Amino acid sequence: MSIAIRMPALSPTMEEGTLARWLVKVGDKVSSGDIMAEIETDKATMEFEAVDEGVIADIAVAEGTEGVKVGAVIATLAEEGEDVASVKPASSGNAASAEPAQGASSGQSQDVAGTDAKAQSPSPAPTQAPAQSSTGGARVVASPLAKRLAAADGIDLAGVKGSGPGGRIVKADLAGAKSGAAPAAQAAPAPAATPAPAPAPAATPAIQAQDFGIPHTEDKLSSMRKTIARRLSESKQQVPHIYLTVDIRLDALLKLRGELNGALAPQGVKLSVNDMLIKALAKALTVEPKCNVQFAGDKLLSFTRADVSVAVSIPSGLITPIVKDAGSKAISAISTEMKDLAGRAREGKLAPEEYQGGTASLSNMGMYGIKQFQAIINPPQGMIMAIGAGEKRPYIVDDALQIATVMSATGSFDHRAIDGADGAALMKAFKEFCEAPLSLVA
Repeated sequence: MSIAIRMPALSPTMEEGTLARWLVKVGDKVSSGDIMAEIETDKATMEFEAVDEGVIADIAVAEGTEGVKVGAVIATLAEEGEDVASVKPASSGNAASAEPAQGASSGQSQDVAGTDAKAQSPSPAPTQAPAQSSTGGARVVASPLAKRLAAADGIDLAGVKGSGPGGRIVKADLAGAKSGAAPAAQAAPAPAATPAPAPAPAATPAIQAQDFGIPHTEDKLSSMRKTIARRLSESKQQVPHIYLTVDIRLDALLKLRGELNGALAPQGVKLSVNDMLIKALAKALTVEPKCNVQFAGDKLLSFTRADVSVAVSIPSGLITPIVKDAGSKAISAISTEMKDLAGRAREGKLAPEEYQGGTASLSNMGMYGIKQFQAIINPPQGMIMAIGAGEKRPYIVDDALQIATVMSATGSFDHRAIDGADGAALMKAFKEFCEAPLSLVA
């Protein structure tokens, strides 16, 4: 009996994805563990492995298709001994009602075609051409990787000829393209005036974008940007934030960092201030466990170790790789791990378990010269630490006015789970670890 291969849920927050690339074609034989496709989730582009053995009898969703719902049939697999020509493509069914199959633990959802009546509704799988970014109304068909590289290099994809399937622009097509080579697209004319719609019943109606005839371009939101917009909107609307700020003198930490880097230079390790702040936050969470929690409806989850999510900016948005059990790791180990995680994050090669989870977050914008900011909590976590720039400021040292290197740190706390006094205790502990940094290496 043929097997329906369905769009997998490769992360807990994934509702749909982009089928970036097929690595098999109709007639190919696959075995369990073979890589069949690359799928772009809301956070990364990941490989999709086969669970069953057989021959690809049909591919229902073309590569490059965006917005493929989790559970939708993307291909059909003929079992060993089955005539491929006689296999009928499995119908997509309703993705929301698709039952998880045995392969779910490995991130896949594959089931035997015809075994679940609810999952076999006559609705076909989406096979339309992928929605693409547009420039002045012109459609640009490009792979996710090509889009990221073009954005990084300032290349206008409207002037690049694609060599991929259906004229799709791939990485190789960018080799000869020059930054800004394509002419600027003319803005689409403002739409004709239409009667004002009846007011929406919602208390806070959505704000509609208007171009007012100003020259502009339009870019379709990536899966990652859609997820960031949705999750941060939910956090700001549903989580009562309380903000607590402390000023931290960094002179002792900077001195210790210089000494450690001198000692670690033969090993090729160079510590950053951020590495030391990750360790300081983890130790503070260990000392003040009432802040190492999550609000879960009628329950409060309290964690026995500190897994620190660290905000990393990538071309397509923001991702938070996790340093697990950071409080028990040496700063040199944190430094090595963060360089690896950040590098693979920018390449879109993190595994889900490397960016999903975490008990608290740290976001550092000091390298941009930002003095202070208030970060939005990354749900379901209970807090996030926002780090500003270290700068020379007048500061009272031993009852005398001196010049010191001072940094402002602001903790955002979920007030449903963390009381103000407990948040203040965490900020105090974080400040003490930073100002007496030998405690970080003890």
